Amino acid sequence: MTRPFKVLGIQQIAIGGPSKDKLRTLWVDLFGLEVTSTFVSERENVDEDICAIGSGPFKVEVDLMQPLDAEKKPAVHATPLNHVGLWIDDLPKAVEWLAAKGVRFAPGGIRKGAAGFDITFLHPKGNAEFPIGGEGVLIELVQAPPEVVSAFARLAGQS
Repeated sequence: MTRPFKVLGIQQIAIGGPSKDKLRTLWVDLFGLEVTSTFVSERENVDEDICAIGSGPFKVEVDLMQPLDAEKKPAVHATPLNHVGLWIDDLPKAVEWLAAKGVRFAPGGIRKGAAGFDITFLHPKGNAEFPIGGEGVLIELVQAPPEVVSAFARLAGQS
């Protein structure tokens, strides 16, 4: 069966800790990443700084996250490398196809993410109904905007 979508590249990495201060010291002060925005969500239990490496369609986000409440879930700081985000050229088709193949998604469905793109998460663990998960890694699928889809197509020589 032909896969009806493409994984284009890495959209983001998300790093969690008890406090963003130490994360900012390394990633912003020493590595020189720019904080491009912030995102706070009670529902997601997160206070994050959204930073960037690179530019244009090949920009990769580095999200520096701390929990709003360390006792609540999701525990964005419990796994230091919180999740990896992948650009997807057709997110609804990807979700439909992957679910039919037995991939387990985290609750919440497709929704707007911190950076304004439609997103959904693959659950880190499979279960009886959906046996395929991220094997301990939370994976975010991110709908690539048209300019990112076309840039990756040009890069691959598929314009």
